[in-house]
Amino acid sequence: MIFLEQNTEIYNNDIRAMLQAFFDNEKVVLTKEGARLSLKADFVMDRDVETMVETGGYVTFTLADEDGYEASKTVVVNFMDKKLARNPLKAGLYRLLSEYTGKTLPWGSMTGVRPTKVATEMLERGVPEEQIHKVYTDTYLTIDQKADICIEVAKKEQELFQGFEYEEEYCLYVGIPFCPTRCLYCSFTSYPIGAYQDKVDDYLDALCKEIHFVAQAKAYQSKRLVAVYVGGGTPSALTAAQLERLVTAIRENFDMQYVKEFCVECGRPDSITVDKLDVLKKLGVERISINPQTMSDETLKLIGRAHSVEQTKEAFLLAREAGFDNINMDMIVGLPGEDIEDVKHTLSEIKALSPDSLTVHSLAIKRAANLNIEMEKYRSLIKGSTNEMLLAVDECARELELYPYYLYRQKNIPGKLENIGYAAKGKECFYNILIMEEKMDILALGAGGSSKFVFHKENRIERVENVKNVDEYISRIDEMIERKKKMFECR
Repeated sequence: MIFLEQNTEIYNNDIRAMLQAFFDNEKVVLTKEGARLSLKADFVMDRDVETMVETGGYVTFTLADEDGYEASKTVVVNFMDKKLARNPLKAGLYRLLSEYTGKTLPWGSMTGVRPTKVATEMLERGVPEEQIHKVYTDTYLTIDQKADICIEVAKKEQELFQGFEYEEEYCLYVGIPFCPTRCLYCSFTSYPIGAYQDKVDDYLDALCKEIHFVAQAKAYQSKRLVAVYVGGGTPSALTAAQLERLVTAIRENFDMQYVKEFCVECGRPDSITVDKLDVLKKLGVERISINPQTMSDETLKLIGRAHSVEQTKEAFLLAREAGFDNINMDMIVGLPGEDIEDVKHTLSEIKALSPDSLTVHSLAIKRAANLNIEMEKYRSLIKGSTNEMLLAVDECARELELYPYYLYRQKNIPGKLENIGYAAKGKECFYNILIMEEKMDILALGAGGSSKFVFHKENRIERVENVKNVDEYISRIDEMIERKKKMFECR
């Protein structure tokens, strides 16, 4: 445990984020008893005597452990702008923690979910790339590779979204909360299809009712639907007839003429059949995902994915034979028991298949995942992702002529590394970027759906949540519709 003592909590979140970046599994507590490490943050803020506005000052961080180690670092800070003051404060704390642990972090003192935001905003202002790179390495203390990839991704996003009119367009997400089995690391809304097979048609009844309501909403009659993403769960856990019913309902209710991409997750190879692929292809689905996560049968068994490496390869080839020329593959680095050699093996198998895009996740240990709930059982196997793994991924992707187009981080990733998407030119997934950038309304339907409404003029985002439980969604579908109706009336 780490005892945190501070005389003001104005930068509490930033300080805690830096502590968690260096000490992944340590609890930060407010009492000294039982703590092996303590951090004291003493803020001295100067104020203008007339306005009482904070104008400057400094903060002194003092780090001590139970073995007698003690070190301090003082950082001069201009508190007039809290946002600008945050960077030198975090950099100072980063240096103190780095000296104590002997560790350097690839992302330095950068702790946000969207590290590319800095590059995007600076590119929009016309700032030269060399200067942007310097901000990453000097202000945030990132390594050169992270600065380079942020700039590359930001430039790609600018290229992809030329001509988009965010206030006049929206995306549609449709959630199918069923899977063949639940993966060890999964925290999404997901129910085993075998146990819930008798409820799938009732679920689709409710979902189609929500689809029809949203498609008729006056607030969106003048807006253009630009992307449709059917996720889960595993949508391909449905039967071919159920998939046909779902996709047909979407196409018949929404104006599809401006849609730039229609994606369906077929994430589990053990859920993919020829008749399902034929249905999706016939109904105009352009992009699908076939997700191995790893190409190790041993790891697949450990994480609860009831399929083999051979099934992954077979499913991919079936999709190619069905005519799909935009196939994504997901993989996870840092899975229990896997090291860099396992990651390189997975990459070699993926390279042989040559997907059109590759989405790479650093293992995140989510609160609701069985991996977290049963942590003591798996703790010794979890080594976490490393930057060496991500560099191997980057090398493989570029050999396949796949290039980075979106990047984000999650707070539950050991080592605070990133998730990143690579794609061949013209095969990028717009929805993946838009869900992160939060520049456009995303209407999310189905159990667990979280709609985002962007109020550009007010610089704010409102969310409307659907219940996660399948039975509750079915029985309370009118309430889910009413929640959206109230928000639509504000648009």
